[in-house]
Amino acid sequence: MKRRQFINSFFLISSILFFKPSRLFASINSVRLGQKAPDFLINGFNKNHPNKKEWSLDDFSGQWLILYFYPKDFSSGCTLQAKAFQENLSKFKKLNSSVVGISADNEEEHESFCTSAKLGYTLLSDTTGEISKKYDSWLDPYSKRNTFLINPKGIVVYKWIGVRPIGHAQEILEQLIKQKKIYA
Repeated sequence: MKRRQFINSFFLISSILFFKPSRLFASINSVRLGQKAPDFLINGFNKNHPNKKEWSLDDFSGQWLILYFYPKDFSSGCTLQAKAFQENLSKFKKLNSSVVGISADNEEEHESFCTSAKLGYTLLSDTTGEISKKYDSWLDPYSKRNTFLINPKGIVVYKWIGVRPIGHAQEILEQLIKQKKIYA
């Protein structure tokens, strides 16, 4: 990695980790609540499904989906966030929900990250930013730290823009419980 890329990456990740830059990351064309979530079909990795290479939004129909975008595997903030999702994974599963992370990292990096952090959920490789752009979660060359809660019918019911990784999984869990009551 060149020095300039390292410095740019450091400042991007630091600003995402230590500030809540909602205005900076909000988009005029943002995904709207109450509308169908943008579809996707991209490669990814999940240690529980080693033969599955391609994932789509339809793979999660009939259940709640926590779709989170993050900048980079192995960075400090992303590792904190990923491990927090893993620590709460059984609670999410009890609530009929799946966790899926999306970043610009390739499948091999995701596999290494999942192994290292002991992650048991799906990480998708959006190397071109195409899917991140659909969710207004792209700041070239990285995905922005945003999260979308999608109900079993594929409708976006809640979103978090400019997420702080610490405490975010718990915040989602609480919101998921509220949303399940609304959509029961």
